[in-house]
Amino acid sequence: MKLVVATGNAHKLREIAQIFPEYEVVSQKQMGFEEDVAETGETFAENALIKARAAAKALNCTVIADDSGVCVDALNGAPGIYSARYCGHHGDDKANRDLLLKNLQGVENRKAHFACAVALVCPDGKETVVMGETHGKILYAEEGDGGFGYDPIFYSDDLGKSFGVATEAEKNAVSHRFRALQALKKELEK
Repeated sequence: MKLVVATGNAHKLREIAQIFPEYEVVSQKQMGFEEDVAETGETFAENALIKARAAAKALNCTVIADDSGVCVDALNGAPGIYSARYCGHHGDDKANRDLLLKNLQGVENRKAHFACAVALVCPDGKETVVMGETHGKILYAEEGDGGFGYDPIFYSDDLGKSFGVATEAEKNAVSHRFRALQALKKELEK
C-alpha cells in the first residue's frame, strides 16, 4: 500500500519510510504533484494542513504532510515555524545552524525541543492532525555530521548525545516526527 507524503525533502521521506516499513512511501512529486506549496500558516499544524490539503486535492488521494522545527526557550520559541528559512532563505541547513549558534552566544539556558505536526487529509474531507515533540538543548558547537537540519547542534535528552552522532535508528526511535507518526497510527486505529 502506498503512503503519499507531501514533501520534497528527501531526508524526511527517508525517515518516514524507515518508520513505516509496511508502506511504499512515495513523495507527492513521484505521484505527479510538483507544486511547491507556500507555508503561510502561523503554527506547525496549520502548515502541515496547508501542504496535505493541496496535495490531496491535486492527487485525489489520502496524503500526509508534516511541518516541524526546533523551538528554543531562550528565543521565545524561535526559530519555530521558520526553522527551514531561519537564515533568510529556505533550505540552507549550515547557515541556519550557524545563525542559531550566533544568536545563542552568551546564553546559558539552551533548552530546546523539536516539534512536529503531521496532518492526514483524505479526499472525502476527513482531516487529522497530531503532534510530537522531543526535548533537549542546543549545543555550543556541532557534534557529528549525521542527520539533517539542526541535528548536529541538538543534544537529545532521550539519547544523551546529539542527533548528529546518533544513528538513524536511534534518532528515529525518539524523534519528534516518529512520535507524531506514532500518534497518527493510534488515531487511525480508533
